Amino acid sequence: MASTSTYIDVPRTPEQVWQLIGGFGSLPDWLPYIPGSTLSEGGRVRTLTNAEGETIVERLTAFDEGSRTYTYTILKAPFPVTDYLSTLTVHPLPDAGTARVEWSGTFTPAGVPEEEATTLFHGIYTEGLAALERTLHEQA
Repeated sequence: MASTSTYIDVPRTPEQVWQLIGGFGSLPDWLPYIPGSTLSEGGRVRTLTNAEGETIVERLTAFDEGSRTYTYTILKAPFPVTDYLSTLTVHPLPDAGTARVEWSGTFTPAGVPEEEATTLFHGIYTEGLAALERTLHEQA
């Protein structure tokens, strides 16, 4: 099993960041390459459309409002992995008004070297958090 993780520190309170990203269907609000998200099964499954029109289906496996974190699996996606499990968390930092957003995942490469799969998801997480930072800056 492979894994990757990255984070970004942003000049917003954890509550402000969670308000934007904490909803399981909220990716289009801050992630430009996911323009569409439809929730089903009581909000536990999201069907995403990426910028290329491909469909990604994910299931929420854990959600903790108080800890500002959720975990999800991929049910269907155009990615060369299986057993995908990812967590998005907003952490408070000692400096008031600053939060750390961490995005991590584990997965089993399928038909590609581990390094290729890891590079793919590390890029998705890094680009996603950079998009989050831009969105937060635009809202300021």
